[in-house]
Amino acid sequence: MRPPSVWSRDFALFFVARAVARLGDTMLPVALAAGLLQHGYGAGAVGLAMASTAAAFAGLVVFGGVIADRFSTRKLMIGADLVRLGTQALAAVLFYSGHVVLWQICAIGFANGVAGAVFQPGVASTVPRLAADVQAANGAIRIAESSAQLAGPAVAGLLVGFASPGGVFAAHAATYALSALCLLLLRLPPLSPGGSPAAHAAGHAPGTFKADLVEGWWEFRSRTWLWGVIAVWCLYMIAVWGPTVPLVATEVVQQHGPRAYGLVNSALGAGTVVGGFLALRLRPRRMLRAGALALFAFVSFPATVGAGLGVWAMAAGAVVAGAGQAFWGVMWATTVQTQVPPDVLNRIHAYDVAGSLAMMPVGQALAGPSAALLGAGHVLLVSAAISLVVPAALLAVPAIRGLVRADATSTLRSGPRGGLPEEA
Repeated sequence: MRPPSVWSRDFALFFVARAVARLGDTMLPVALAAGLLQHGYGAGAVGLAMASTAAAFAGLVVFGGVIADRFSTRKLMIGADLVRLGTQALAAVLFYSGHVVLWQICAIGFANGVAGAVFQPGVASTVPRLAADVQAANGAIRIAESSAQLAGPAVAGLLVGFASPGGVFAAHAATYALSALCLLLLRLPPLSPGGSPAAHAAGHAPGTFKADLVEGWWEFRSRTWLWGVIAVWCLYMIAVWGPTVPLVATEVVQQHGPRAYGLVNSALGAGTVVGGFLALRLRPRRMLRAGALALFAFVSFPATVGAGLGVWAMAAGAVVAGAGQAFWGVMWATTVQTQVPPDVLNRIHAYDVAGSLAMMPVGQALAGPSAALLGAGHVLLVSAAISLVVPAALLAVPAIRGLVRADATSTLRSGPRGGLPEEA
């Protein structure tokens, strides 16, 4: 059966909202670095400003999931965009005026992190409500976000050069304005019938905040494939992704210069675009198994840099790694969005995001001491070896490798016309 078309007016609006917001987010590091350094601050201040956003997001996203399941996700996302429109406009004024105080920039970053924690959980439940073909929708969004990630730093660099860091913050605020406008214009269908076992058993009505938080944890814990992936992903963040990002930057810049690092980083982004296109075309019956097999490709990124190969070999490795990682990402997102009941999906996604990101700072923090002890190249080779262990561990869990895609099981139950539930 040919998959249904993903494109509709409302999905197109959501697609644009995600793409422009991602474009703005990838411009922000350039603006912070250029702006703070220009006003006499050092690299530590830049890291602190970025960490203020990450800490607020990681610490509060689980609570954001509960809020998203209790209220209108569309209204929450619009509100979060409007908050960030205001904070980034304020940052633009501060940088334009030359009155830049670090604690104020950190406070703005913290507010952005809180808004992001409220916004992000709703993304998971919005995709299946707008698109009958959830996998194709996730693939299209991944391509858009990857393309924006390639363009964002370049656009920010041009704005810094021709205007000022304040111009980048103003442009970032404009992306949130456009995102909010798109979300305001879209018509979000109501949740399809369904729910968690606990909800059905209790004739669920919204309970206390704590009760909803506990129910989300119960739903998360009851699915072996779900918490199993997150547990393995913690290892990936600590030993693979966490150290790979800073050490690749250090090694490539020191050995080949910043332009070479820009090429390698762009190649990684281009690979994620390729992975998104593959996810649009390939429709495996066991999505997590296929995604885990694709994840083996990530070894080529830390391995080529750790082995000290040439720039073009590193770039080729980055393309392959990006494609594998993006394909896994679409398989994982689609599985969560189609296997989890709608009434708890926001909370489950919040646990997913929190668990996935929680260990990344640990890996980044350990990268420096490990490199000082063993050498950056050796640490990257160890990360490459562990990047092979991670998908092997995923495939070793029967609940993960054997999980059948939701629309396939629906087809078995209802015949050739079965599939994902129709939009309400």
